[in-house]
Amino acid sequence: MGRSSVRTVAVVTLAALFTGTATASFGAVPEEVTPPAPIVSPTGQYIVVLDDAPVARYSGGTAGLAPTTPQKGKKFDAHTPAAKKYSAYLKGNQKKAADAVGVTPIATYDTALNGFSATMTPEQAAELQNTPGVKAVYPDEILHPTAVPSTEFLGLSGQGGVWEQVGGTDAAGAGVVVGVIDTGISPENPAFAGDALGTTAGAEPYIEAGEVVFDKADGTQFRSPVGTTADWTADDYSTKLIGARYFSEGAAASGFDFQYDYLSPRDGDGHGSHTASTAAGNLDTPASVEGIDFGTISGVAPAAKVAAYKACYAGPDVLVTDDDTCSGVDLVAAIDAATEDGVDVINFSIGGGAATSVWDAFDDAFLGAAAAGVFVSVSAGNDGPGASTADHASPWYTTVAASTIPTYEGTVQWNGQQAAGVSVTVPFGGSVQGEVVYAGDVAAAGADPAQAALCFLDTLDAAKVAGKIVVCDRGTNARVEKSQTVDEAGGIGMVLVNVTAGSLDNDFHSVPTVHIDAKHRTALLDFVRGTAGATLSLVSGNTTGVETPTPVIAGFSSRGPMLADGSDVLKPDLTAPGVAILAAEHNGPDAEPTFGFKSGTSMSSPHVAGLGALYLGERPDATPAEIKSALMTTAYDSKNGDGSTSTDVFAQGAGHVDPEKFFDAGLLYLNDVDDWAAYLEGVFQTDLTEDAEPIDPSDLNLASIAIGTLAKEQTVTRTVTATTAGTYTASVEGVPGLDVAVSPSEFTIAAGASQQFTVTFTPTSETAVEAWSTGSLTWTSGDTAVRSPLAVYPVTADAPTEVTGTGTSGSAKVTILSGVNGDLPLNVSGLTPFTQLYDRSVKAGGHSGNENSGAADGGTTYFVVDVPAGTTVSRFDLDAATEADGADLDLFVYKIKSKQDWTATSVTQSATEAADEQVTLFTPTPGTYLVRVDVFSVPADGKLPWDLRYANVASAKPSLVATPNPLSVTQGVNAEYTLSWSKLRANTRYLGLVQYGDSAVRTVVTVDAGARG
Repeated sequence: MGRSSVRTVAVVTLAALFTGTATASFGAVPEEVTPPAPIVSPTGQYIVVLDDAPVARYSGGTAGLAPTTPQKGKKFDAHTPAAKKYSAYLKGNQKKAADAVGVTPIATYDTALNGFSATMTPEQAAELQNTPGVKAVYPDEILHPTAVPSTEFLGLSGQGGVWEQVGGTDAAGAGVVVGVIDTGISPENPAFAGDALGTTAGAEPYIEAGEVVFDKADGTQFRSPVGTTADWTADDYSTKLIGARYFSEGAAASGFDFQYDYLSPRDGDGHGSHTASTAAGNLDTPASVEGIDFGTISGVAPAAKVAAYKACYAGPDVLVTDDDTCSGVDLVAAIDAATEDGVDVINFSIGGGAATSVWDAFDDAFLGAAAAGVFVSVSAGNDGPGASTADHASPWYTTVAASTIPTYEGTVQWNGQQAAGVSVTVPFGGSVQGEVVYAGDVAAAGADPAQAALCFLDTLDAAKVAGKIVVCDRGTNARVEKSQTVDEAGGIGMVLVNVTAGSLDNDFHSVPTVHIDAKHRTALLDFVRGTAGATLSLVSGNTTGVETPTPVIAGFSSRGPMLADGSDVLKPDLTAPGVAILAAEHNGPDAEPTFGFKSGTSMSSPHVAGLGALYLGERPDATPAEIKSALMTTAYDSKNGDGSTSTDVFAQGAGHVDPEKFFDAGLLYLNDVDDWAAYLEGVFQTDLTEDAEPIDPSDLNLASIAIGTLAKEQTVTRTVTATTAGTYTASVEGVPGLDVAVSPSEFTIAAGASQQFTVTFTPTSETAVEAWSTGSLTWTSGDTAVRSPLAVYPVTADAPTEVTGTGTSGSAKVTILSGVNGDLPLNVSGLTPFTQLYDRSVKAGGHSGNENSGAADGGTTYFVVDVPAGTTVSRFDLDAATEADGADLDLFVYKIKSKQDWTATSVTQSATEAADEQVTLFTPTPGTYLVRVDVFSVPADGKLPWDLRYANVASAKPSLVATPNPLSVTQGVNAEYTLSWSKLRANTRYLGLVQYGDSAVRTVVTVDAGARG
């Protein structure tokens, strides 16, 4: 179970959690009411999601509209009459919702997601979020690309390689379409060369009624419209590149300047062509960079077809990505279009920073794609090596870390020492020798020495640099800019040295350059700065005699654990090659094709997308979960920089992909849209569908196990389906401090059969709390090993989330199960009396409001509050003062900028079908909050009095005392203490909090004083 087990018991709906969480406390409401936006959009655009299921997930229930979701074992087809009819129905409802607030959609979605995007004011966004039939309103988000041949390293090529095993390169991904959502594609590049499209139906793609049509291996069709622009013609499509669309409405509406890119599917950046050719580029494509011949390259699935969906556009500076744009409006449109067209695989090498939830607009859209049978590979992000930096937290796609492969190396030699690094600019078989200086010691007059050390442009003294090799620190400015600075100052070579752990990148520099690891920096600089006339050599190749270990997780690769909705899903899922990957780049319509080296999880993700296409080429009906499970359970451990084995599950996930094994995984962990719905219901404690019952999030049938909060014994359930018959025996490695028991620990199974088992995690006297314990579970049968990563977070205690009491004086006993030994401090705050709020515009007979509250604003009433610094918990209670059927109230709490500026930055809501609602906020950010009450429905008698109260607990007070304190505890044993209070004000409700040590485990205390006894 995740950390959600110790958070508020208030029901928080998915619609609220789309936009974040918040905090609260109160003052006077202004006379003129301006509804807050859910979160202000930086572009002025919002993505509106409606309640009805999208086409890929519609299972029936609306009169006259047949189900369109695929049956188990079948693939989704967006081109059936039923799908088209239901799509028209959704579009009609989208128009009604947009018309209701007077906005015009700039993009509509109906296949993977049901909704639309529009430019609107915050007021319109708030009105839409409160409109029946609207599930959520997301602010637009600007994301950015996360930017020996890898196919040889993966074991795809050569005698006995995977391509040979699947019937040769002509069969490697045959009948499969890989959709790439990125910066576009360069159709002239030979990686995407194909024959001209005909108009006769057959095995090869063809044109029919203005669409490219391809009969796929799974029996369904890919159909995508043929588009033309000033720099894109119908001739740019081929039997290889069968789809090319672009989406720019969101970027245009935000005012983006397109002059540095193409308003067409053409790639103006290179990122999209690079990822597409990595996943599914043609076999043996000759590749040269800056006149240097690097032989041939191939995509992972060279026989697969490619469809490009451009949603990202380049800005003016080619050395940075923060002036590029990937509008969320356009990205969601691309996901929806790719799913509707009928791609089998989507690669999404785009990110927006560390994930804080498993549910946002992109997760929702990808859920629809996965429900349609599309295997989705996404990049983990490039914000490593810090913990909890990974993006893309949801379980229905595959999140990919980046690791190294053997690459072109160079060596720095000095004073009897040497350091191997990477280089493609030291002449092959040659070397560069010369006097060496440290850039920070040769700053130009007036230049900042710190910027000189980083080799910023125009910061080096040419008189001190000319004819010398310069050591430049990595960081801040572009790597190739550093060598440009050295070149312009007259230098003859550069040593680029990492200052902290990071990747080594093969860039094309202006002077011969070797890029080396941070571990060599101190020794190198001690020599350079401490030796008069110091010299060194830059040598092609690795002359150290020590083989560089691979695969090593790249320093930039983002890490887990995911701090998202309980941390019960382990991410990243796995790792793949992502450092110094050579692939296609961009070119203009009349220019020669280009190639280049790039590093990033953007490069690792398409390797996995290509492997998904390979798998589907052999098994066209495989589900996304099957492919993901096969990749994860056959993965192997990466290496540390010193060559030792790495078992860091938050860096590598299940490990490095092993294509030579994943076709025969042995056992599969399968899951589908019903399981994902049950998981979401368990995470958010809300009903999504009538068909799903909530599960503990840790019980989702994944090929990994994560428990975000463990204070007592917990049993996790899994079911495996066999691809290989045998007797399988369980073994567990790692997971220090915990007892791990698997039951049954051995089973015999036939191919195609399924077996359920449980894994029980029990804390021991050796358990370290508030820290992750990790390891692995492996099922072995003969030569078949099926391995899953494990991650468990033991906590200080398992304590009740709520304790209640009554009376102006009294006590309550509290029992906890301790996860630690010794004296446990009980940090008590409160009791603080609740304050009742009043809608002064109506006469409610002593209640806060009634059925007439907010009548002029659609039944909505607002209250403004201020949360003081040091608040440990805030609670808002909305209670209907009637038991009549039909009463329904909803409660929203917004964090806003000020009493005068109601711009919202986050929102938490409780909006069930009941009339009593509650929001609890722990350690709220100090500031101004807005509380909104909606009268959703009124009983038949027309009466609905209601009361709204709040309390902020900010400090310990003598009215609540814990005894004994500290509490003597023994790990795994119940302990009891008593909470007591006295001299409370009669007829008043109070709020308090108990925090257990410094942990996040807390118990909320409420006391109803009642009449004085």
